[in-house]
Amino acid sequence: MARGRPPAVAARPDPQIRLGIPYLCEGASVATQTEEPTEHTRPAVRAWEQFPVTVAALRRLSPSFVRVTFTGETLAHFADNGLDQRFKLILPAAACGFDKMTGGDRWYSELRALPEDEQCGVRTYTVRAVRADLAEVDVDMVVHDAHDPADCGPALRWLRDAKAGDEALLLGPDARWDGPHGGVDFHAPEGAELLIAGDETAAPAIAAILEDLPITARGKVFIEVPEAADVLELDAPEDVEVVWLPRDGEAWGERLVPAVTEAARGMDFARDDQFEEVEDEMVWEAPEEAGPSDAYVWIAAETAVVKSLRFTIRKELGLPKEAGAFMGYWRNGKAWD
Repeated sequence: MARGRPPAVAARPDPQIRLGIPYLCEGASVATQTEEPTEHTRPAVRAWEQFPVTVAALRRLSPSFVRVTFTGETLAHFADNGLDQRFKLILPAAACGFDKMTGGDRWYSELRALPEDEQCGVRTYTVRAVRADLAEVDVDMVVHDAHDPADCGPALRWLRDAKAGDEALLLGPDARWDGPHGGVDFHAPEGAELLIAGDETAAPAIAAILEDLPITARGKVFIEVPEAADVLELDAPEDVEVVWLPRDGEAWGERLVPAVTEAARGMDFARDDQFEEVEDEMVWEAPEEAGPSDAYVWIAAETAVVKSLRFTIRKELGLPKEAGAFMGYWRNGKAWD
């Protein structure tokens, strides 16, 4: 196998699928193939699979957003679940490309056991669009000016030099799996008033969510971006107001926090006094199912910003835990993409 070429990864005969990142999917039975395939011994489909891809095109959407179109024969099986479906973008290691990337259930721990220059870069992104008939997947990626290379994560370093033909792996949902895939955190009850908010890292997820909302949806959306030139045209239902908040040099959250707080105070929440402090560096509170509620909140941004809004909306205003998702997509002071 040529150095750097992503291997085709087949289902492995292990009893459960873990994929290294617990929230990507639940356990699933996998058959063992020991002889010529039959309908009973044929390798089982997994909820999540590695898809070898190459870059088909790159398009600059704005100063801070680049759309990367990936193509690959197996993307015909990449599931189009919509909303904020996330996946893992796996990038070639500096020393050996994908030569030491495994496809078993313990791929992540095996990867991290390698010397640093032999480890593939791994980052989480939102699926922006799936065109199974063309075997293509779109991903919108954020770019920013980093004065110190240490401020750049692996995806940003890769994106700066990316070109058509570059190879990667997408670890994502397989459409041939007939159960739930996981990896979707937007679960708004039908008819609920919506409050959706995020910074530029959440803008692709918000755009995808808006496209999948019913035409009867109602609510407000706030998106904080670096500058006015980053305002994009989005497809939202008529009664969903979209407000862009250019920072123009201000700190992350300076525009987002007051705008979202004001909007939340004007909503009618079913009061719930149960609140748990988040002690971890990151916050990820995203119930798999939303309870019955007249309001639903979805917020994804820098961790400190999310913690602040979570405290206001959940603690002070009493939003029930099952009526919202609060996700720290990244943390200021750490290498980010």
